[in-house]
Amino acid sequence: MLSPLPPLYALRAFDAAALCGSFTRAALMLHVTPGAISRHIRTLEENFHCQLFLRNGPAVELTDAGRILASQLRNGFATLESACEAFRTTRHGLRLKAPSTLTLNWLLNILKIFVEENSTPEVHVSSVWMDVDHVDFYQEPFDCAILLGNGQFGEQTVSQLLFKECLAPVCAPGLLEKAQHNISACELIHPSPDRRDWRRWLKGSPFELTLDISKGKVFDTLEQGNQAAAGGFGVSVGDVALSIPALESGLLVMPFTRTIETGDGYYLVWPSDSPKQQGIETLCAFLLGHIPDISTCVK
Repeated sequence: MLSPLPPLYALRAFDAAALCGSFTRAALMLHVTPGAISRHIRTLEENFHCQLFLRNGPAVELTDAGRILASQLRNGFATLESACEAFRTTRHGLRLKAPSTLTLNWLLNILKIFVEENSTPEVHVSSVWMDVDHVDFYQEPFDCAILLGNGQFGEQTVSQLLFKECLAPVCAPGLLEKAQHNISACELIHPSPDRRDWRRWLKGSPFELTLDISKGKVFDTLEQGNQAAAGGFGVSVGDVALSIPALESGLLVMPFTRTIETGDGYYLVWPSDSPKQQGIETLCAFLLGHIPDISTCVK
């Protein structure tokens, strides 16, 4: 069993005294008397059975034990201060977690329009790389998240499908003809270490038995795969919806018209007991009205 914690106000007084190097300045910082600071320090010294400060009249100096405690407490109070400040600045807004590729290629533009058309809620987006998209609303500081998956994101969550994942090969215009005539002669680019995207696109295609997906360059994200493909380093598999900016600008082209839906999709996810339900529903409705249109890319 853990020992009871000392009083928080005593720990705060010690932290202030350690920062200021003076009981008097610590008292001014916390709006109490120097005598109160001294009493709080004595409470801690009795609790920990060691001396935390060397006292020489008005001058005080941390002991070795005091320096160790001060360092560890400062980290703890810094975390508390950061959490409180984050709460103050975001309690009237929505803290949104989203995958980095989706954020760069769709979400940032959509949120810019959202801000122009809506005064509330204020959305604070955190772009995060995730090997497998997930969120823990009870451990992470988010009110909602956009995640790639099958719609099952754990108990006590609600999810709304925004758009489905649709894959197709992409390459630089200079590789278009070569890829169309002999894709086996092209370097493959894998946007994930498990090479699942090529495997899924090839299943049932004329190339399924002839294309060796054990070879090629391997990256961590679709965005990295697309950038390598745009640089002419090979043919990647891209999510068509998230490749629209590169396709429309001509950085990438699609050598084949065949696209496949993976069965996964991008979902807006939030806790079922969220106190910010109204703001989340406002954001959700807006996102559903601005989903990527892949029809202009798939001929």
